[in-house]
Amino acid sequence: MRKTITTALAAVLLAAVTACGDGSGGGAGNGSDGTITMGFAQVGAESGWRTANTKSIQESAKSAGIELKFSDAQQKQENQIKAIRSYIQQKVDVIAFSPVVETGWDTILLEAQRAKIPVILTDRAIDSDDTSLYETFLGSDFVEEGKKAGKWLVENTDGPVNVVELQGTTGAAPAIDRKEGFEAEIRSNPEIKVVASQTGDFTRSGGKQVMEAFLKSQPDIDVVYAHNDDMGLGAIEAIKAAGKKPGVDVKIITVDAVKDGMTALANGEINFIVECNPLLGPQLMDLAKKVVAGEEVPERVVTEETTFTQEQAKAALPDRKY
Repeated sequence: MRKTITTALAAVLLAAVTACGDGSGGGAGNGSDGTITMGFAQVGAESGWRTANTKSIQESAKSAGIELKFSDAQQKQENQIKAIRSYIQQKVDVIAFSPVVETGWDTILLEAQRAKIPVILTDRAIDSDDTSLYETFLGSDFVEEGKKAGKWLVENTDGPVNVVELQGTTGAAPAIDRKEGFEAEIRSNPEIKVVASQTGDFTRSGGKQVMEAFLKSQPDIDVVYAHNDDMGLGAIEAIKAAGKKPGVDVKIITVDAVKDGMTALANGEINFIVECNPLLGPQLMDLAKKVVAGEEVPERVVTEETTFTQEQAKAALPDRKY
């Protein structure tokens, strides 16, 4: 009889220990089955690129068996900080986010670090002296994207050229870096001048509004350099409304290579596009599994990207996923 009671008690104790699992996290995942929970704070839905990026992350999380808690910051840093703080309180296993702007993250990321929750930056970097606040940064080389845009212009320019620039969100890494890279490249030709530069906030409506103002204030515009396709597409609307032909009267260079942009390129309304790949989901989920498991990952993971001319866009469009 005593042996039976002892055996039963041992079974109960074993079940209790098993149910507790590794409550401290440490790579096991919060779920009772070891499922990893990721809190993701997205910038917003400001462009076709961002929509494709969000879809890639959501679909990849599902395929990888990762529970995704998702928030849309509507392009406001305070909303992202609020979301990250909520993920910390929920004790997720890993936090990933695309920073709205570069600065102002140290305090919230220090909270995550103290809670022993690893952080992954996606698409955009932050400006911080403390690189221990995040595990890795997955995304494009925005400076290089700007250089590619500038190089094409230098190689396809003859005589004086007046450029107007549609910048991305003020303070955002891609806006800062794409401007820097472009300017560095066009310095080799002093006849190329940026005569006006203003933010269109990465939106089509913003690009249209700023371009309308440029067309009124700048008597001679040869080229538009837009930091993303959506602003370039907005500029096309403004150029047409002004009675000019986009791609001919005013040449247009953009960054992203989403379907709408590629279609405009194939139709000759955009002249050159530098690709920025939004399909970061699979790489992000792979990195998440590694950091939760305590594995070392590179501090910087750069995505592979190309550029497109009109003919290349025509060839690529039938199989384009975004």
